[in-house]
Amino acid sequence: MAIRGLAEALREIYPGKNILISTVTPTGNKIAKGIAGQSDGVIYLPLDFSFIVRPVVNRINPCFFVLAETEIWPNLIDALYKRRIPIAVVNARISDRSFRGYSLIKFFLKPILNRINAFCAQTAVDAARLIKLGVPENKIEVTGNMKFDLRPHVLSFDHINLGLSEKEQLLVCGSTHPGEEEIILRVYKKLLGEFGSLRLLIAPRHPERAKEIAGLVQQAGFQPVFLSILGATSCELRTNVFILDTIGQLISYYALADIVFVGGSLVKTGGHNILEPASEGKPVLFGPHMFNFRDIADLFVKNKAGVLVRNGQELEEKIKYLLNNPQIIKELSKRAEELINQNQGATLRNAGILKKAYAGISL
Repeated sequence: MAIRGLAEALREIYPGKNILISTVTPTGNKIAKGIAGQSDGVIYLPLDFSFIVRPVVNRINPCFFVLAETEIWPNLIDALYKRRIPIAVVNARISDRSFRGYSLIKFFLKPILNRINAFCAQTAVDAARLIKLGVPENKIEVTGNMKFDLRPHVLSFDHINLGLSEKEQLLVCGSTHPGEEEIILRVYKKLLGEFGSLRLLIAPRHPERAKEIAGLVQQAGFQPVFLSILGATSCELRTNVFILDTIGQLISYYALADIVFVGGSLVKTGGHNILEPASEGKPVLFGPHMFNFRDIADLFVKNKAGVLVRNGQELEEKIKYLLNNPQIIKELSKRAEELINQNQGATLRNAGILKKAYAGISL
């Protein structure tokens, strides 16, 4: 999703060239197909063995290769380097965990990283870590995080109507992982005692877990409703817990929400993108395990634009506080919007660096 804007910028810079997007997961593959233009392609990244990537690179014959975040594929990078194909990394980040691991194999990693022509780092911390891993400083520029530029496409509300009345409020818990749904359902059950018009929508990170979550919902005493078949359901809304069991619609339900909790953060999976609901003007809560979005989470907490909760009890307390103080919701949303606006522009900066890097190699 973060490279959508970059792909559009590159099409404008190089209108005669095609873009090939590779992914490593089926979910990513489906999203990539929505990003690709008519003349573009989408494939799965080849397994990183030299006897596999070499013929793939020869067959595709790319003129430029762009890595998103910091995916280090040694054999693929080596095959591109030997073909003198320029390589750049955009949105480069080195997490705490990755940095510890990479430091142990620095002697092996350094020559691979030196085969990359340009790094567009998210933060000064990421740039410093790249330098410590052996990347020359003149190859690195801090350009920011492209996720701040993301403006997701929201579906028409006519197609995602949950049948809620004006008095009812919606709590959306997005990108949840195993171990979180039980906490969320316990919290919701307690909140209903005071806020009878509050409704819950759970959107698991992996939609194939929808049936598993439906079982948890029933155990908690609620009626699960799959959003893929919502039109065929006629239950009392008070007993309903909605489950998003499709891909690509979460941002639209964020847009419908009154309060959002972003999952993968109460359990140690690293969290997920809090910018999506924040960009829709929603108050965002998240747990303590946000190491995959460390810098964004820290920014939101520091600027009082998001709410950090350490456990289920705090999640309940903070949601209750927000529901009782609608003015605080408005203030959170306003600060989040200001923060996002202040940090935009990385996509165009990255596009400019890619153009410069490609021109320098091509001459």
